[in-house]
Amino acid sequence: MSQDTSLAEFISQTQRGLHGRVFGPDFLKKNTYLTTASTTFQQTYGRKIWDALNNRTVMYNALKKVAWGSTAGWVLRTDRGSGRMRAVTETGALPTIDVSNYQGVYTLPKIIAADFGVPIKSIVVNTLEGGMGDILATELQATERDFVKGVNQQLMAGSAHSISASGTSATFTVPTGVCEHFKIGDTINWYDQSASTYRAPTAITVSSIDTTTGEVTLSGAATAGGQDLAAGDVVYVIARSGLTGLDDICMEDAAAVGGKGSAVDVYNVTTRTAGTYAAAANVSYSGTGVGRALTLNMIDACIQKVRERGGEPKLITMGWDQYFNLERLLNAHQRYMGQETFQVGVGDERTLEGTRTGLVLSTYMGIPILPDPDAPKSETASGAAALGSNVYVLDTDYIEIAVAMQPQYIENRDFFAANAMVVRGLIYMMAETRCTRFDVQAKVADLLA
Repeated sequence: MSQDTSLAEFISQTQRGLHGRVFGPDFLKKNTYLTTASTTFQQTYGRKIWDALNNRTVMYNALKKVAWGSTAGWVLRTDRGSGRMRAVTETGALPTIDVSNYQGVYTLPKIIAADFGVPIKSIVVNTLEGGMGDILATELQATERDFVKGVNQQLMAGSAHSISASGTSATFTVPTGVCEHFKIGDTINWYDQSASTYRAPTAITVSSIDTTTGEVTLSGAATAGGQDLAAGDVVYVIARSGLTGLDDICMEDAAAVGGKGSAVDVYNVTTRTAGTYAAAANVSYSGTGVGRALTLNMIDACIQKVRERGGEPKLITMGWDQYFNLERLLNAHQRYMGQETFQVGVGDERTLEGTRTGLVLSTYMGIPILPDPDAPKSETASGAAALGSNVYVLDTDYIEIAVAMQPQYIENRDFFAANAMVVRGLIYMMAETRCTRFDVQAKVADLLA
């Protein structure tokens, strides 16, 4: 018996065979049922992941978090009405009555999960001399990192991409730096370049993704109107299996991608026509699929359009490639990025400006800049190569992460159920991105790296 092990711990461990656990029944016991605050592991690992999600300089960190609440949606005012305001003479008729148009937005929380498994033999052998130590804890820590990364990648996933090649009616290929923007379970439609029309196959979802080749496999044959997917067509997401992304929010009806069309849906919103109250501001600035160098005029145009619609940009996010491009632009004009703190919101609470819990960021025109390595990239019109990352100008007052359940950790050691001598762990949460105004969110695409 080790000198570091207490008698109670030793006795507890000797009973592990009786309880089917590596440790005794009360040694940091992990339950396979779900409760809000049931055990030491539940509280420790759930809170650890929650802290990690909210203390990393990535886009997920910058958005305010709110409790889901007793709601399944909200209302968007999509039309202000027309002709109901005019000058009236002393005895003239009153303006014609016209009402605003409201559209209900409905959404439910998305379940995000990451699991792992470790054989019992590995757990025992790795505690011996020359082993890795506690392999279960090591694998759990790795899964935590993957979970945090995966949540941010869902939030930053691109929404529409040109096809470089079609293998079969149920597979297509995009650049390897772009394919990961599609997530397993995403429902897709596509724009048929040859017929210049939109195709809507029935409930076709993404079933697998090969990040080495860029090939995306679908759950069935993407055939509509007698046509299959082909090189040059545009595939776009109409329903996310995970979090709704910023790129989904910043798209509008018929947004150009690689010089062709797209019709990205978000929630159940069916109309986001350019130029209307419900449209995103300055959707892609080009949409031609021809790479262009980033200019200050492009960012200024986004800021202008957001402000013209009554918003105020609170955050600019981009990939590191565009961050360095912007820095070189400002240096060439002898203008320098300022430094500003960005306050993170949780519900109605916000971090105090200047505290260590806030983010210290560079700024442009007083707007904080948050570089995110997961920022989506555009691609060439043929879909053969990825371009640089997009730039997003956001009014984050109208974007939030609604959380129905914070990250939970559960563990299963039922060897009979698994039909294998393995310990399985699962980390999961329930949340969804909400945007209550699309018209004050903007992006610039088709940029060179």
